[in-house]
Amino acid sequence: MPELRYGQLSITGNYRKNNEDNLYIDSESRFFIVADGMGGQSAGEKASELAVDLVPKKLGGLIDFIGDSSENVRKAMDNAVGHANAEIMALGRVDPELTNMGTTIVLIVWVGETFYAGNVGDSRAYLLRKGKFTQLTKDHSLTQALVEAGTISADEARTHRYKNVLYRYLGSKEGGEGVYTEEVKPEKGDRFLLCTDGVTDGLDDPDLQQVLEADEDPQQTADAVILAAQKGGSKDNITCIVLDVL
Repeated sequence: MPELRYGQLSITGNYRKNNEDNLYIDSESRFFIVADGMGGQSAGEKASELAVDLVPKKLGGLIDFIGDSSENVRKAMDNAVGHANAEIMALGRVDPELTNMGTTIVLIVWVGETFYAGNVGDSRAYLLRKGKFTQLTKDHSLTQALVEAGTISADEARTHRYKNVLYRYLGSKEGGEGVYTEEVKPEKGDRFLLCTDGVTDGLDDPDLQQVLEADEDPQQTADAVILAAQKGGSKDNITCIVLDVL
């Protein structure tokens, strides 16, 4: 079994009054989660807080982390995220201050010899392996839908007026439709990144790869990613987890 090292950082950024992002690192390194809340005031903060509280509790009870089947792990991820989605929607209905709150979620779940990277929304997971930088997740945004339809290019999507408009997130009916999941067999030397769109708002993929390749220490790298995104003009809260396979 591989050993893991990680670093993490979350900041409010230059343009927001409060930090609506949250992250969670399991004490046994079984899963890593980043969530980006939305809804204004304290609503987004509450939604992301619920996601990083409820999803770990469900995952811990549903998965045999020593070597569960791929089918069961995927079902467990769907179940855990779907449960959080239902709770966020329910609380939003009964508390006027939390109406329309929502959050993205991106997570890596480590079971046996496999990493399961999954997301709902536009927070992302990346893999840096032997100089190749790959996005493992899929944005549930209107711009990504337009790219897939061939209506706009990936370059146009980066500055498109709908780039931050999501059609699927926790706190929406569509948020319970399941998690987009990719399976990866981790290799020694792999570096994974989980991040909110505050990171990708300030850094395009080539620049992000350059920052990830610049330092061996995962905590120093996480700090550098956040600082580079901030300097790059990110207008959101900025959060990431850097995860190294030793």
